[in-house]
Amino acid sequence: MNAVRIREKHMASKAEKIVAGLGGIDNIEEIEGCITRLRVEVGDASVVDDAALKAAGAHGVVKMGTAIQVVIGTDADPIAADIEDMM
Repeated sequence: MNAVRIREKHMASKAEKIVAGLGGIDNIEEIEGCITRLRVEVGDASVVDDAALKAAGAHGVVKMGTAIQVVIGTDADPIAADIEDMM
């Protein structure tokens, strides 16, 4: 398997783990990548699992009501695109 394919598979797996930490695909109303963060609007912020997001590779989680920012580094844009593809 070449390096690009391995990276794509890793990114997809990371995206799936982040979706789970955000309470599942049905809880995500809107998502966008912003340099080093995922900016997410969720339906129910109470089901967002900070520990699961950090286990998925997040460096931090910022919650403001139903607006969630997941700090993940420079992979934010491709991960956001992977999650949008799941929606």
